[in-house]
Amino acid sequence: MATPHINAKDNDFAKTVLMPGDPLRAKFIAETFLTDPVQVNSVRGILGYTGTYKGKKVSVMASGMGCPSIGIYSHELFAFYGVENIIRVGSAGAITEKLKLRDIVAGIGSNTTSNYASQYHMPGTLAPTADYTLLSTAVESAKEMGIDMKVGNLLCSDAFYNEGGMAESIEWAKMGTMAVEMESTALYLEAARLGKRALAIVTISDHLVTGEVTTAEERQNTFTQMMEVALETAVKMDDK
Repeated sequence: MATPHINAKDNDFAKTVLMPGDPLRAKFIAETFLTDPVQVNSVRGILGYTGTYKGKKVSVMASGMGCPSIGIYSHELFAFYGVENIIRVGSAGAITEKLKLRDIVAGIGSNTTSNYASQYHMPGTLAPTADYTLLSTAVESAKEMGIDMKVGNLLCSDAFYNEGGMAESIEWAKMGTMAVEMESTALYLEAARLGKRALAIVTISDHLVTGEVTTAEERQNTFTQMMEVALETAVKMDDK
């Protein structure tokens, strides 16, 4: 059953996979929230685990950074391991004063500087969007938990060190874009092409307007509300 980048066996993954970028964040989620987690992937240090949460089988696996990386892992999970839902749980930089540090944002759409969609040879411009069922379930879960999760468009950038500078990223805010990250476009496009479901939920780790930042350790270990919203969503999606 192994693919070029995943050495798990058939049925090792749950219907829903949480996908942080950082392998250590995947390990943290598995060890903190899952019951009896079992490591199912370690190829290239991309750690994957499967366990249970509130009696439901749930998996978590890292994606690495950027569209090419999450594109590979999401494609293999969707196409070869029978995964139906992937929820990205990551960090993002706020580009609007409407957000503050540690706010949680669900990405309804993914504006992008990436050329990832060109492979599909569509006669126009593709608009990468989240799956409505996943999104609405996540919104419902957040409300039940008393969490004020924002919903809006993300900017998926191919460059972390942007030659155009911070001002170029902030420019997207005038079109209602809330935060910048690096993976949502490829995830949404892979899900659309393969008839699957995807959603990106991000926690604001730094603020491009105010200059505020969190540490790497905080990003790895303290964004637990986002993780819990995703896990509650995974439980509800088990029957959908």
